[in-house]
Amino acid sequence: MSSSIQRIGTTPRFSEAVIHNQTVYLAGQVSQLVEGDIRAQTDDVLQQIDTLLAKAGTDRSHLLSAQIWLKDMADYAAMNQLWDAWLANVKAPVRACVQAPMAKPHYRIEVLVIAAQQA
Repeated sequence: MSSSIQRIGTTPRFSEAVIHNQTVYLAGQVSQLVEGDIRAQTDDVLQQIDTLLAKAGTDRSHLLSAQIWLKDMADYAAMNQLWDAWLANVKAPVRACVQAPMAKPHYRIEVLVIAAQQA
């Protein structure tokens, strides 16, 4: 059985999304805001995820898993308020959330999700 691999937003370093066997893998998303608290950055990241999922033919209601990295776990409650609101009308995916150093000093959050394509 042959399966195809579709890539979205590919650069020499990585793809923004890869689709294989009706599963959508998104690269970790970080905020495009150079300044901004955890609320602003989380909102920005969740909007980016919505946009990429739409390009891949799916949406947040088809999320399978999420990995969240926070620069500081003190941001956990504020991030969760936005996360919970974002998922208010869908079933939540499996999830992990940890504190980790970020690639750039202004990043406060990075989120990676995997989703099923819509049937």
